[in-house]
Amino acid sequence: MDINEIKSDEILDVKGLSCPMPLLKTKKKLKSMKPGLILEVLGTDPGSKNDIPGFCKKGGNELMAMADDAEGFTRYFIKKG
Repeated sequence: MDINEIKSDEILDVKGLSCPMPLLKTKKKLKSMKPGLILEVLGTDPGSKNDIPGFCKKGGNELMAMADDAEGFTRYFIKKG
């Protein structure tokens, strides 16, 4: 699936935050969302590239896509499990 075709239901901007804040904020936001909804996370912390996929795998959420943006941050699309 093309990352530009994914429509997120919520956007969480954690740019500028460092570990563990991006992951903690992502967990908290997902907790408040209904299953099946898509959260788009925008982050700059390099550690999140390992943390977020690992969290999704363990937590029953689906990491639909992850890509570096031209503006210097990473976009993650997570479907709430």
